[in-house]
Amino acid sequence: MNHVERFRATMAFEEVDRLPRWEWAMWWDLTLDRWRNEGLPSCLKTVFEIHDYFGLDPYIQFWFSTTDPTIEATQHHVEGIVSDLDDYMRLRPKLFPDHSEAIQGMAPWLERQRTGCVVVWITLEGFFWFPRTLMGFTNLMLAFHDQPELIHRINKDLLEFNLDLLAKIARIGEPTFLTLAEDMSYNHGPMISGRCRDAFLAPYYRPLVERAKEMGMLAIVDTDGDVTNLAPWLRSVGIDGVLPLERQAGVDALRLRGEFPDLCMIGHYDKMVMTHGEQAMRSEFERLVPVIKTGGFIPSVDHQTPPGVSLSEYRTYLGLLTEYTGGRAC
Repeated sequence: MNHVERFRATMAFEEVDRLPRWEWAMWWDLTLDRWRNEGLPSCLKTVFEIHDYFGLDPYIQFWFSTTDPTIEATQHHVEGIVSDLDDYMRLRPKLFPDHSEAIQGMAPWLERQRTGCVVVWITLEGFFWFPRTLMGFTNLMLAFHDQPELIHRINKDLLEFNLDLLAKIARIGEPTFLTLAEDMSYNHGPMISGRCRDAFLAPYYRPLVERAKEMGMLAIVDTDGDVTNLAPWLRSVGIDGVLPLERQAGVDALRLRGEFPDLCMIGHYDKMVMTHGEQAMRSEFERLVPVIKTGGFIPSVDHQTPPGVSLSEYRTYLGLLTEYTGGRAC
């Protein structure tokens, strides 16, 4: 099987020659800095090149940002610069940049995908993520009650922007899968209630997910923290899968599989064990074996490999990853 066939078959719960071998989140700069001091060739610059060096299966991700570089809004987790509808309307002309050049840059990668050589993955910003980027967490929480029209206006515009991106991408090809960046869970579960999600997110999720599926893409939500109680809602709006299933937040993928037999999952390997030696790393893979056997799951570090992990330790992890995904070492 080629890389694209293998990914699609795994996510469709079909038999494969082996599982994909991925590091789904790019490595921290500090991690790469350490590894370069320990022997990682400095000529390797891109995620794609480093994946190839480590013998991981190739993919390429295209993230389509909502913000222009001149905007002083951070991506997430901190206070933003929009407090009301007037603020948003003043800012709006500087939002939703033209990504035509990036989309054209996808063309050769989509051609490589057609030959099975690489999985093309796109990321769009989600309907919780983007308002939080603009408003900051606290202001957003208040706005769900005090300024519902603001949230709907932001997400209406975001939906239009994301659908337009998909229309332009569809003219040159169809990526293998889409992730929505959300981060709307923390270690105790969802950050907003089901009622809020139904009112403010679902009307925008459904048409976007429908369009993604028309293009043959899986729709996966990227949310840190404990996704367990969020998963039923995600399935209700058509989402196919979740990542990264952070173990430190208490996620149990086997429990999720029991509740959602067709939920696609990526990640769930506890990155915190990687500095504790080969036996600890092997034990973590053993924990994942029952989930691996159910299908629809790609084991991968449950977020970026931290800089505390040496290059030697990472090579040990890769050897075990090769073993537990059923492939031969390169």
